[in-house]
Amino acid sequence: MKNKKRYIILLLFTLPLLFILVSNYTIEKFAINKTYFDASEIKKNKVGLVLGTAKNLQNGTINLYFKYRIMATVELYKSGKIDFVLISGDNGNNNYDEPTDFKNELVKNGIPQNKIFLDYAGFRTLDSVVRSKEIFGQESITIISQQFHNERAIYLAEKNGIKAIGYNAKDVSTRYGFKVKIREYLARTKVFVDILFGVKPKFLGKKIEIK
Repeated sequence: MKNKKRYIILLLFTLPLLFILVSNYTIEKFAINKTYFDASEIKKNKVGLVLGTAKNLQNGTINLYFKYRIMATVELYKSGKIDFVLISGDNGNNNYDEPTDFKNELVKNGIPQNKIFLDYAGFRTLDSVVRSKEIFGQESITIISQQFHNERAIYLAEKNGIKAIGYNAKDVSTRYGFKVKIREYLARTKVFVDILFGVKPKFLGKKIEIK
């Protein structure tokens, strides 16, 4: 009886860990040859989908994930590899507006305002990716974020009928991004739960043409 209980306890600990490892492996393998660090090597798409994040950390300093995604977007646009930028992020309240923060910074860096579109309902990566098709009409996109994030977004895109590649923004140090990387493992696991249960974006709404 004791051995049986130990087996059950071991199984309860092992199965979730195995699920996490398999989820991460599957997404990483799926994205092989679909993400790029060099703008000269990536094919052109009409729209680059920038995945939002906070501009500043809680201590008021600039969020390096934000800074490096700005740099990657500007590089991709000025290289002629995208014609428009779609910024998708969280605008949960009047004091927190990821898309507008990105837009303001991109305009400062030379991207014309009329080439930038904002999606204020990108609460999750799933929402951002699916809404790029359902609301903004894109069936082929270049996703702009750090590589680990791009890999997950590409998997979600393909599973929702969108052809996607990723342009990798510079990553941060292990120490700086430790908590984010841990959350990413769990987020990748949740991808398969969302697919299994057919989870949809929190909001859809009126279609917007990018032109």
